[in-house]
Amino acid sequence: MNVFALLFLVLGLGLIAWLTARARAARLSRGIAARRLHSLPSQHGWYVATWAVVPALIFIVVWANISPGLITESVLASPAAAQLPGFGFERETILNEAYSLAQGSSQGAFYPVAEQLAPAYAEAITRYNWIGTAIALILAFAFGALAFTRVKPDFRARTRFERAVMLLLLVASLIAILTTLGIFLSLIFESVRFFSIVPVTDFLFGLNWSPQVIRADDPGANLGALPLFWGTFFIGAVIAMLIAIPFGLMSAIYLTQYAPRSFRAWMKPILEILAGVPTVVYGYFAALTVGPLIRDFAVMLGFQFASAESALSAGLVMGIMIIPFVSSMADDSIAAVPTAMRDGSLAMGATTSETIKRVLIPAALPGVVAGILLAVSRAIGETMIVVMAASGAANITLNPFEGATTVTKQIVDLLTGETAFDSPKTLAAFALGLTLFMITFVLNIVALRVVKKYREAYE
Repeated sequence: MNVFALLFLVLGLGLIAWLTARARAARLSRGIAARRLHSLPSQHGWYVATWAVVPALIFIVVWANISPGLITESVLASPAAAQLPGFGFERETILNEAYSLAQGSSQGAFYPVAEQLAPAYAEAITRYNWIGTAIALILAFAFGALAFTRVKPDFRARTRFERAVMLLLLVASLIAILTTLGIFLSLIFESVRFFSIVPVTDFLFGLNWSPQVIRADDPGANLGALPLFWGTFFIGAVIAMLIAIPFGLMSAIYLTQYAPRSFRAWMKPILEILAGVPTVVYGYFAALTVGPLIRDFAVMLGFQFASAESALSAGLVMGIMIIPFVSSMADDSIAAVPTAMRDGSLAMGATTSETIKRVLIPAALPGVVAGILLAVSRAIGETMIVVMAASGAANITLNPFEGATTVTKQIVDLLTGETAFDSPKTLAAFALGLTLFMITFVLNIVALRVVKKYREAYE
């Protein structure tokens, strides 16, 4: 029995446990004073169902991770495995082909040994699937029966179940934290290996980025990431924000203060659709439409060597993508300002524009600034638009018509292709990732501090 069928079976047993425990609690409650019945019948049902399902699910998750190794070990112990070559890529390929044949996902194999191993794989898969199914069902029945024996009128099923739910919510809330911590630790570990080869100063302040050529006598000579940091800042925090901030803020002001209610009702969702467009679509738009137009415009201005892959094309499209982030945060911040402040300003003789400039915007400034900082962190972490619209040239330039590259694009380039994982070129991707992680982390902290420090409480 495969994992998904086993999951449905365990959940079905949980449903049966819920119904049985609920019926037993309801039967026990008949003729007993209400003060003696601590929990509702449904709460008894949830308690028993939890004990019937959760241990079995935990086992299924663990078994799904250890059973492939057990299956492989069983196959390697078979006589047909004696024909396998030594440890290496060919050996793994043969085992993968045999596994595909046993699963029925492949009709043939390149290696004849794989066809001989396929029956052993099929037998091992069937045997360990049934073993896992039996253990899971035994756990479900055993723990469910133990919990069922506790169904009594004075049993505190509600308290026990609420504690279990609180534990589940705690685990769910810790998943994001632990995932972030795991990512950070993995970046730290690989970055330490990189900085043991390349000095930190050469990496952070070096002006030459050519990872294709690594000098044995001086590995950090061609791994200076300062041009990448400048390109990331120039495209994501300068060009993109010059587009996103004015248009996002002006659209928020218009939708909250000037637009009729009917117009706002359909215009705001249309504006926010931009946030749901896949970034690869923006990348195609930048590479096939915006880039050639900017190149032709640059040629008209006298830049004879202008290219369709420029910092301006990537930053312009990225700014369009970021507009909904700025607009939504500014819209919510302006709308949160009490109406009494706006009405009081208008009652004092101020015009609508003066009220917006001197009352609403200053009051909503914390939310607007936080939205801008979050948009900047979103922009500097963008990958697909830069990969498809910006060149890979690591330049430090103020000319938007020239090519530029970013940290994210270089991470993609460094981790693709056939490169030794422990080489300085590959490890440089982790150092770049750690730097980008720290930058976005700091921006998010600053945004939260701005909101916390300058937030005004309105009554």
